Amino acid sequence: MKNLWTPWRIEHVLGKTDQPDNCLFEPEGDDISNKDELLLYRDKSVVVLLNRFPYTNGHLLIAPRRHIDCLTKLHTAETQSLAIMVQNATAILKKHLQPDGFNIGCNIGATAGAGIADHLHYHIVPRWDGDHNFISVIADIRTIPEHINHTFDRLLPKFLSL
Repeated sequence: MKNLWTPWRIEHVLGKTDQPDNCLFEPEGDDISNKDELLLYRDKSVVVLLNRFPYTNGHLLIAPRRHIDCLTKLHTAETQSLAIMVQNATAILKKHLQPDGFNIGCNIGATAGAGIADHLHYHIVPRWDGDHNFISVIADIRTIPEHINHTFDRLLPKFLSL
């Protein structure tokens, strides 16, 4: 039997990760990108982050810059910007990570599964045939085949060229 060690995830699994002082979707500053924050892209309307605790490598979070909790509070221009970014981000992932499919959506409200319920965000989760197996069911652990910093470095140039 082989062991799969993912010690960097234990703090998250145990719920002991440090909580940021500010909203995850509102990184400080105005930089277009920031590797420490896993910020791939930011413009006047949207923010694109790599999920620090992903279901798969390339798991993106896309949010409006404005701090709102529901789709119904978006202005028309924000709705358009989010939809276009979800489309662009999916195209980038499709071309450069070559998944077999995607899960794309958002959870509105804690009851619906939103981990950060007070700031609306979409998840784009690339999926590959056989990407998860028994380990997720029996051990509540995901196996991620690529280090998050490598994924960031692969995707950043694509987002900066938008």
